[in-house]
Amino acid sequence: MKRGYYQFLFLLVGVLLLVAGIYRQEAYEVMIKAINICLECIGIG
Repeated sequence: MKRGYYQFLFLLVGVLLLVAGIYRQEAYEVMIKAINICLECIGIG
């Protein structure tokens, strides 16, 4: 019983943190940084 409770709790916390990151537009910032790194690797940026 406890294992299922902890799994649900960690899943809930993970979903809440994911939603908080999307709300703060952190996904956009991560995408911009990833694009810049990729452009630097191939020598364009």
